Amino acid sequence: MRAAGVDALWVSDPANVRAITGFSSGADGKVLVTADGATLYTDARYTVQAQEESRVPQVIARPPETYQDAAERVKGQRVGFEAEHLTVAGLEVLRDHWDAALVPTRGLVEGVRLVKSPQEVQAIREAQALADRVFAEVRPMIRAGARELDVALALETGLRRAGAEVGFDVIVASGPRGAMPHGVASERVIEDGELVTVDFGARLRGYHSDMTRTVAVGTPSEELRRVYNAVLEAEEAAVAAIRPGVKAGELDELARGILERHGLAEAFAHSLGHGVGLNIHEGPGLRKGSEDVLAPGMVVTVEPGAYLPGVGGVRIEDLVLVTDTGYEVLSHSPKERL
Repeated sequence: MRAAGVDALWVSDPANVRAITGFSSGADGKVLVTADGATLYTDARYTVQAQEESRVPQVIARPPETYQDAAERVKGQRVGFEAEHLTVAGLEVLRDHWDAALVPTRGLVEGVRLVKSPQEVQAIREAQALADRVFAEVRPMIRAGARELDVALALETGLRRAGAEVGFDVIVASGPRGAMPHGVASERVIEDGELVTVDFGARLRGYHSDMTRTVAVGTPSEELRRVYNAVLEAEEAAVAAIRPGVKAGELDELARGILERHGLAEAFAHSLGHGVGLNIHEGPGLRKGSEDVLAPGMVVTVEPGAYLPGVGGVRIEDLVLVTDTGYEVLSHSPKERL
């Protein structure tokens, strides 16, 4: 906050609300952070929940009382707001109620969230272990004659039965649909000789897991096997290069270079990976040109892919913890060798 030139910070992003307070219904809460501490604002629906979950004092009130209470605390100060989350209407409300200079800020709480605490790492670890178990249960049904939707439903049901939430829309993309990086499950029936890309994650106690496996049904063509092995080579090389002090952009460059040598540079249509935590996509960004530097406690994905329109696609993704000396792969579902 000092570096951003503000005396206080009004936090409205749900994940940031939870990160600061522990309050799990962040969409219905706001936090005021000052030099003296933090205060959670929510309404009477959450009185008991806020008392049980929040690590900071709470004010139970609805607008405009919320803003009137905070007004006394911020009078005459420079108050930062989250420019990437607060709406224009929300900003106008603050201007109507506060005698304060409102300053747009970006990434203040997210910067703190880059490195996970041991408790956060454990939550992510448990979410991924749960997802690995569910994938092992569902893997046998990925066969010729099965619908993509049925595979996705089995994964979602397995996650919920195990006590987790579904972290994001489940991707099950078979055959030519594998050329769509975000090919969520459809009614398409899986056929013999195809590759099937499965991307899913659990959300457990607010924290996410993320993993992709591309599996073979029957015997895929020589070209599909070539693409699969190229992506696997890039994925494993990038994972092996993870250690504290490495720039995230260098990992993307490494994986991209391997795919380029295999003639697949144009087929790699997205960044190498991203951080995972309270959000499924957060910092650091493993993308071309990223200056983010890896540090112990960061949890990232490594997920190179190759997508060939009309043919199919491959993506292989592991969830990786940056350790003091290197890395630990948190996703343990087997990667097929074709």
